[in-house]
Amino acid sequence: MSFKILYVTATAAEAIALKRIIELKPATGNNFEILSLVTGVGSVATAWAMKNWFAVNGKPDLAINGGIAGSYTEELIPGDVVMTYTDCFADAGIEDNGNYFTLFEAGLANANEFPYKDGRLYSDPVYFNKLKDIIKPVKAITLNTATGSEISRAKWMKKFNPDIETLEGATFFYICTLEEIPFLAIRAISNKVEPRNKNNWNISLALNNLSGKLIEILLTLG
Repeated sequence: MSFKILYVTATAAEAIALKRIIELKPATGNNFEILSLVTGVGSVATAWAMKNWFAVNGKPDLAINGGIAGSYTEELIPGDVVMTYTDCFADAGIEDNGNYFTLFEAGLANANEFPYKDGRLYSDPVYFNKLKDIIKPVKAITLNTATGSEISRAKWMKKFNPDIETLEGATFFYICTLEEIPFLAIRAISNKVEPRNKNNWNISLALNNLSGKLIEILLTLG
């Protein structure tokens, strides 16, 4: 019986990383069956698409979330590929006269009620431990609006001190944890989180490196 892997991306462009997987067969002789799910951008689209896929197809043996991300740190530059070990719904909260409080800080949710630990979601420990030596672990935040100003950047840095941000990551963590599906999340840096300047982006490099790292990961797992 094959080992079923579901590769989850927000866009078709991010799913292109699978095009080189054919190279794995002669290298490993593994018995992976790799399926692709393009969810659409954002948490709501991701949640619906994943739940619908599971309802129709059953649960995979492993789910991998791949895609691009913005970097908050000078240590991560366009083209770097990282593995998210913790994520959160950063902008789920309330504003109170210039102050921002998460749902947990506001008393609207329990920060330690499953699947949360201290208000955050954490990666599958089995796959994290297998791969942490070949791909850099990072701390992420998930937002409904991609950061594009210094004011917003400073706000999220002060509150969460993240390494990267995405628009879907925490949703993937949330669904997989609740469904008890083994998972891992990898992201390639396409840009710095800064006042929006697409001239500084390098999506093609990010996607090319994401593809290479995905092959390395599957070789390691195989």
